Amino acid sequence: MNIQAEKLEIIKMILKTDNPGCLYSIKDMLSNNTENDFWETLPQYQKDDIINGLKDIEDGDFVDYEDFIKKHR
Repeated sequence: MNIQAEKLEIIKMILKTDNPGCLYSIKDMLSNNTENDFWETLPQYQKDDIINGLKDIEDGDFVDYEDFIKKHR
């Protein structure tokens, strides 16, 4: 499906809905789409935690998901 067909499909779905929460969410998402990168909205402590987590992964300092789950089953 091409981008124009996708847009038309979304428009049809919007026109069919009576859910104001859904409409407000769509409006908010489209209004903010070009304004902010989510990263810029994060507080510094969250950015620091993410950066530290990525560094841990690069350093091999993590637990494999399957190994973690085995311990908790």
